Amino acid sequence: MRFGCNGLLGIAMAVWGLVGPGHAQAGDTLIAVSANFTSAARALMPVFEAQTGHRVRASFGSTGKLYAQIEHGAPFDVFLAADEVRPRKTEANGLAVSGSRFTYARGKLAFWSPKAGLFDDPRTYLTEGRFQHLAIANPATAPYGLAALQVLERWGLSERLRDKLVQGDSIAQTFQFIATGNVDAGFIALSQLRDWHGRPGSLWPVPDSEHDTLNQQAVLLTRARENPAAKAWLRFLKSPQAVAIIEGYGYGEGAQLP
Repeated sequence: MRFGCNGLLGIAMAVWGLVGPGHAQAGDTLIAVSANFTSAARALMPVFEAQTGHRVRASFGSTGKLYAQIEHGAPFDVFLAADEVRPRKTEANGLAVSGSRFTYARGKLAFWSPKAGLFDDPRTYLTEGRFQHLAIANPATAPYGLAALQVLERWGLSERLRDKLVQGDSIAQTFQFIATGNVDAGFIALSQLRDWHGRPGSLWPVPDSEHDTLNQQAVLLTRARENPAAKAWLRFLKSPQAVAIIEGYGYGEGAQLP
C-alpha cells in the first residue's frame, strides 16, 4: 500500500494527536524513595506516566541507606526522603541541584498492633510493659524510627524498654514485624495502614507534638540536572492531583517550599 505526501502527513498528525506534545520527548527516570512512601509512590507512578509519557522506576529503602547509596554514586535522579536532613546534605555536598528541594509530604507516626483491644491508653500500655517485644525502625537510618525514639524519650521510657525493642532496617520491615505477629506492637507510618487488609487492630495516631515534624523532602540529584523526566516528576508531585493522592495515604499537606 502506498501513501502520498498528504497521506503520510495525515498519519503523522494522527500519531501526534495520540501521544500529545507532552509525550513527544518521553524519557526515563530512576527515583530513590523512602520506604514509608512505597504505597503512595506506586499509586502516583502510573498516573504520572499516563499524563506525561515518561517512565519512572523506583528503588525503595530507608532514607539513611538511600542517602549512603547516593553518596557512593548510585544512579538515582530524584531523592524522596522521609526527612529534610538528608536532602539538605545532598545540596550541601553538591549531590543535588540547589533550589530544587521541597517538602512533598508531612509524615504521620502511629503506634499500632493488629490485635484488637490491646491498648486504650498507649502511654499506660508502654509504661506497664506487659509485652515481650516492641518494634521501631532503626533511628540511625529511618526518620520514623527516630521519631518513635523521641516519643519514648519524651515519656522517659527509652531506657526502660531498651531490651524489648526490635529494630527494623526500614519502616517497611518494622511494619512486617508487627503485621506478622512477631512483635506485640510498634511504631509505623500511618500511611502504611492504607493498604492493610487485615483486622483494624489497635491504633493510636501519634500527635505531631510528641516528636520532631516529619517533613519529607524531595530533591533533584545533580546527575539528572538535564533529565526532563526527573524534572517532570518533581513538578508532578506539586500538582493538585498528586497532592490529593498523597493526602489520601494519610500524609499531611505537602508540596511546600523549605
